[in-house]
Amino acid sequence: MKSSIVLSASLATIAVVVGAVLTISLKGQSSVKDPRQERFTPRKDIVDEGPARFVFMGNTPVADTSNATEAPTGFDDLTNGFADQGPAFDTINEDNVVPLRSFNDSRFVFEEVETKEDGLGPTYNAQSCRECHQNVVTGGASQVAEHRTGHTFGSEFFEAPGGSLIQSRATYPDIVEHVNKEDPVRTFRISTNTLGEGFVECIANSTLIAIRDGQPDTMRGTALKVAVLEGDGSARIGRFGWKSQHGSLLSFASDAYLNEMGITSPLFPDENTSSGVFVGFGSGYDPLPEPEDDGTGPSAFANFIRSTKAPARGPITADVIVGEQLFTQVGCAICHVASITTARPGRIINGGAFVVPQALGNKVIHPYSDFLLHNVGTGDGIPFMPTAEFANTAKQIRTAPLWGLRTRNRLMHDGLSFTKEEAIQRHLGQAKDVKQAFNALTQAERAQVMAFLDSL
Repeated sequence: MKSSIVLSASLATIAVVVGAVLTISLKGQSSVKDPRQERFTPRKDIVDEGPARFVFMGNTPVADTSNATEAPTGFDDLTNGFADQGPAFDTINEDNVVPLRSFNDSRFVFEEVETKEDGLGPTYNAQSCRECHQNVVTGGASQVAEHRTGHTFGSEFFEAPGGSLIQSRATYPDIVEHVNKEDPVRTFRISTNTLGEGFVECIANSTLIAIRDGQPDTMRGTALKVAVLEGDGSARIGRFGWKSQHGSLLSFASDAYLNEMGITSPLFPDENTSSGVFVGFGSGYDPLPEPEDDGTGPSAFANFIRSTKAPARGPITADVIVGEQLFTQVGCAICHVASITTARPGRIINGGAFVVPQALGNKVIHPYSDFLLHNVGTGDGIPFMPTAEFANTAKQIRTAPLWGLRTRNRLMHDGLSFTKEEAIQRHLGQAKDVKQAFNALTQAERAQVMAFLDSL
């Protein structure tokens, strides 16, 4: 329906409220836990999802590939087998799409442009999942970055009014969010690749914990226990997002639907504010009551991602083979783990909400990541959640998966490194010794490492 809304909130009122919220925050009195933070807190510990499929031999990580098969790869818009391919993509339209019927149907929903009549906004970053995830095919990464900000008071982090995420767009000019000068913690987080993430979802908790436990003390990652919002309250080891803030693709997709497109759904039913000011249904800015989506959208997004193939490798030359050996030798592979095996089919994961299917189970993937948080000197200053318990995560960032690396020309979490060499030289903290070992290689050896990275 077309909106004929009469704006009910004045800019002056917004300014007063924002000022009040900011004043409270700056005094360090805004640490009352937000209801959304409560929902991100698991009610139970992690549960058994099967045995670890991973060991370390010395400092060399080795996946348990017994009886496993390689996950399918490719940039070809074809299903990995989780969902049927479905009707020809170019025959699907708004009138005949059936969101959960097939890979192509779910891809159509993933690419669909949202409008205010669909629930877009009032504050948002993008109109479609594809805007942030399309390179080389739908589901890949992109150059799009979101903006986060806040400030510290003593040793505690305080988000900007309305949350650390500053949405860059709005449906009305007077509710566009802006950064407060009092919030000096500022960062970009560039869009991540989602191709092959269905396999990542099917990695057992025990496997990620085994990877962590096998790492040297000085390089050991943090395995966050996060809530699976559609689950039974039990925790899961996080793996999605730059802070590993989600453990399931449905939680991840529902979060993005709200925070990137401003569309509420059952797992995220509360509308975002504009710098702390209510702009949801009834404010005059939002024409639709919450939730604006019945859950079909996020489910289609998740099913599309679960059906995508993992990123394919480029040509494997002699230099590429030697380059990977050097990559492992200097210690890069301790965090950028080359091979991981998913849980076996039939295992119950995601707090009881998902069963590992044949298409995703017992598959060997090559993500070149441990999906853990590390302090490598590039932490963005924003913790997983703004509570004392997670203060250490402000300096940490998830190990960037390197599969699909050759499709990216903006690197690191903020997209502010433009060559692989620049990205390597930014590594400090837990990665300092590894960087020094890389720098000690001969020029020819470093070129071989670059050849390897160019094959990913």
